Amino acid sequence: MVRVVCEWDLAGIEAWKERADVFVIVDVLSFSTSVSVALDRGATVIPFPYGDAAAAERAAARLGAVAASKDRTRSPSLSPSSLRDLPANTRLLLPSPNGSRLSLATGSTPTFCASLRNAQATAAAARRTAGAEGMIAVIPAGERWGDGSLRSALEDWLGAGAVIAALGGIPNAEADLAASAFARADKRLGDMIRTSRSGLELSDRGFAADLDIALEVDSSRTAPRLVDGQYSNDARPSDLAVKPHLTQGQV
Repeated sequence: MVRVVCEWDLAGIEAWKERADVFVIVDVLSFSTSVSVALDRGATVIPFPYGDAAAAERAAARLGAVAASKDRTRSPSLSPSSLRDLPANTRLLLPSPNGSRLSLATGSTPTFCASLRNAQATAAAARRTAGAEGMIAVIPAGERWGDGSLRSALEDWLGAGAVIAALGGIPNAEADLAASAFARADKRLGDMIRTSRSGLELSDRGFAADLDIALEVDSSRTAPRLVDGQYSNDARPSDLAVKPHLTQGQV
């Protein structure tokens, strides 16, 4: 039976890099949600380091891609709302401080990117890729405090829990707790994320619509997989044919 572990951020990737058969990156607000929206539109997404807009433009030109703007009021950008009308077949170069950074850190290990919008579809594809006895490491990205240290983000913890619950298999203690948190949130999920620190920050900046999109739970059947440096849809109709079962256990 597939084994599932859960650890935060880059340190979590490093902790499981030698053992994991698959990584699933979860950055709900907003990288993972934006990737799911872009793939819904028939686009592909190239994760790119955050901060140097000129470098992003040069990379996009070299790759035949469109660079997302750092300004979330422009289209395309890291704002999921800005991607609702993204033309099909667009190659979108998407810098982000968390999701992109983690996507670029997994090396040769198969890597997926999941949000609340596509937790089930991505879990199914990740389970298929890992195989019956494989290990899947689910990595909530988190955010950053002003000093650069990790801020555990509620939305990513619940998003990771949604993926883990959909994966089934044998979770370690951290994965079990994340799945339990998602299950207990139930109908309060939206209110919890809207009133979380990240949710309030996004609303205060005028991007409440991005929260609405992020909370479209399992509205997308895309399974973003990183291949040759870009996320494209790896979902298959057969993936959702088998209902997973979560077993109490310790990896």
